[in-house]
Amino acid sequence: MRSLLDEFHHHKMAHKTDREHQVWQEGSHPQEIMSEKMLRQKLEYIHNNPVRRGYVSDPLHWRYSSAANYASEEGLMYVKTDW
Repeated sequence: MRSLLDEFHHHKMAHKTDREHQVWQEGSHPQEIMSEKMLRQKLEYIHNNPVRRGYVSDPLHWRYSSAANYASEEGLMYVKTDW
């Protein structure tokens, strides 16, 4: 059985020669939110992640999601949804 450090070393991209281990997955590409349409698309993507992973059948069922707030229901935290 490999240690966690061995796993980090194993999954390091081969071209990353400046480090011995890699913790974060490659591929984060931040984008500026340019419109309400884009914002809603990103929110839908985030809200549906627990559904895609099979944790819940509906985004509103994920306790830590703001999906309930956007459906005019009460979530764990207050989320301002009417900017």
